[in-house]
Amino acid sequence: MDGYHPDCSWVYDRLYVQRGGFKSAFAKGVEEFITKAISRNQFVEDGGIRCPCHNCMCSGVLSASEVKIHLYRFGFQPNYWYRTQHGEEAPHIDPENVPSSSGYIDNDDPFTLMQHMVDDAFGPTYDFQNMGDEGNEEEINEEPPNEDAQDFYDLLTAANKPLYEGASDSKLSICVKLLACKSNWNVPQKCLDFFATMLVDVCPFKDSLPKNFYQAKKLVTMLGLKSEKIDCCVKGCMLYYKENSADIECRFCHEPRYVPRKPGIGNHKDIPVKRMFYMPITPRLKRLYASTETAAQMRWHQHNRSSSGILRHPSDGEAWNHFDARYPDFANEPRNVRLGLCSDGFTPYIQASSSPYSCWPVVVTPYNLPPEMCMTKPFMFLTCLIPGPSNPKANIDVYLQPLIDELQQLWSEGALTYDISMKQNFVMRATLMWTINDFPAYGMLSGWSTQGKLACPVCMDGNKAFTLKYGGKNSWFDCHRRFLPHNHAFRRSKKGFPKNRVVKDEPPPILNGEEVWGLVHNIPRVIDTAHTKLFGYGVSHNWTKRSIFWDLPYWKDNLLRHNLDVMHIEKNFFDNVFNTVMNIKNKTKDNEKARMDLAIICQPSDLELVPHNNGKMKKP
Repeated sequence: MDGYHPDCSWVYDRLYVQRGGFKSAFAKGVEEFITKAISRNQFVEDGGIRCPCHNCMCSGVLSASEVKIHLYRFGFQPNYWYRTQHGEEAPHIDPENVPSSSGYIDNDDPFTLMQHMVDDAFGPTYDFQNMGDEGNEEEINEEPPNEDAQDFYDLLTAANKPLYEGASDSKLSICVKLLACKSNWNVPQKCLDFFATMLVDVCPFKDSLPKNFYQAKKLVTMLGLKSEKIDCCVKGCMLYYKENSADIECRFCHEPRYVPRKPGIGNHKDIPVKRMFYMPITPRLKRLYASTETAAQMRWHQHNRSSSGILRHPSDGEAWNHFDARYPDFANEPRNVRLGLCSDGFTPYIQASSSPYSCWPVVVTPYNLPPEMCMTKPFMFLTCLIPGPSNPKANIDVYLQPLIDELQQLWSEGALTYDISMKQNFVMRATLMWTINDFPAYGMLSGWSTQGKLACPVCMDGNKAFTLKYGGKNSWFDCHRRFLPHNHAFRRSKKGFPKNRVVKDEPPPILNGEEVWGLVHNIPRVIDTAHTKLFGYGVSHNWTKRSIFWDLPYWKDNLLRHNLDVMHIEKNFFDNVFNTVMNIKNKTKDNEKARMDLAIICQPSDLELVPHNNGKMKKP
């Protein structure tokens, strides 16, 4: 239950965070829980106790001694304040008083908040002491944390050391509050420096306080999650990255990297004309295994596959299972991460500007988590922030280079990660399963333009689009009948579709990854050459480039590489239907040009334009 039990604060207060070992209150609480559980009739009926540990989650029945071992080793499952599976009744909980999802946190105690933040940053690295309980003969073997996890001790020491005896704040909590002032209210740095200096001057514990904003920021940056600033060409031709990091002008358009200096200015730092931000995903994925709330959930997909044929989660889908069959070594480690990527443009300014600005964030989502978690905001990782002011179009691949490089490394080498739920180090690998975008962004990422008569990326050059004589737009009307069964009545209809046309064609073949790779492997990448229109574009193909995603060694083996997001499709469909039914001026699709095209394509009907007395045509 998501309600804090005031008499059960021991439930998630298991270990001494500095010296290790179990707290006496936790040991006493476990003993009382076991005693109550074995005294119930359900213990006799079930032949044991439903284990409420973080791993079993009340799904298995174990002996009393085994349950005790699990609780000491893994702790209680999240938010199990009221043991409803063990005879307790849960009271009504006021939603405003529901605690944080990461277990109970006293929201009035910033010291506790800081401790939980640090705990989530790296994960505890303490050693378990012997339990000393009767019946506990199982030895708990745990691996020591890796080198990155050892950094936890530094932050934990800072978080656990009060500013003075009895204080609820630590140096870390003060630093975070200073940074929050700047973030929430845009307080100038000089003002924060003054506040920090004033605190140091008036407080007797001077060594425990940051002396300025820089020191506060330096301590908090130890939490990990850093970002990188990468200079880029003002036209988006290239990044000053890796072997090109020392260049001072674009190797394609020769635009300068830095803003020209004014005459008379001394030795000041060069200012780049344009710069993107990249947030590495590896430390963010490690953070998921460092938190007690998400580490076990990252294995949810392994034990919760649907057998009913209903798609509840991507792990139930054909694409996921196809990848597992193709790469069994990857699938055998359930902690390996499956990722999805999405991107779209937006205007970051609240007020409309005379000159439009399009900024493109690239968001990566891990799909290991259960459905109620994987699509929520905390688990949508912003990886790239592509600056404007214009749409990057095909050159979006230029900005994706750091992400693709990191994905290649996560696939081939992996990253040593500490899993707090299993107290183990393991090599975490990751794969990008697909992208999710609207139709224009689909073309930008896939390399097949979604404009013109060949816009369909599935049918490719096998579609039968045509241009409307009066409307002047491309139409895919009647391209769908060939997908119907051969004996379907619509295939033989000469009146309900284009007049006097019977469809006997087969649907165009849908190419698999290997076949698509055969078409694009000789097409140049935009990161290698200046982007130019390819020969035959719009006539025999719609390729604009070889997408950078093909650099991933497994990309051709993905069954479903690109997806269209439901939101844009639903919105556009609704807008067109609503505007047409309500006959909204300048937005309806039922206009005079459409009626004139209808008369050419279809059998005569009562929808055709009729002459009016004034010589004009009128819609019936």
